[in-house]
Amino acid sequence: MERDPRAFLWGVYTAAEAIQSFVHGMDAAAYVNDDMVQAAVERKFEVIGEALNQLSRLDHTLSAQIADVPQIVAFHNQLIHGYAKIRPITVWNATQTSLPNLLASVRVPLNEST
Repeated sequence: MERDPRAFLWGVYTAAEAIQSFVHGMDAAAYVNDDMVQAAVERKFEVIGEALNQLSRLDHTLSAQIADVPQIVAFHNQLIHGYAKIRPITVWNATQTSLPNLLASVRVPLNEST
């Protein structure tokens, strides 16, 4: 049985929301000095990247509605495979700049499907 592609969007949405809750009230210095939050955020970015990778294989039209899927999947691959160690400040910057845009782009197709 094939999985509903919107389930991947929901996974992206919930992981992104979790990241925002993990870093709420923090600044860059606090994030860089908190290994536990870093690990939690990186794990959720891994979930996001894997969900978008699967979505792009299953439903290209739906994944095309999400901003920057190839870059997010590449970020995921760097986190997972460690080709180049991603510095904590780079991940922090992604939480502050890229994550809000991702949430906004995921909300649109999720809202359309309800």
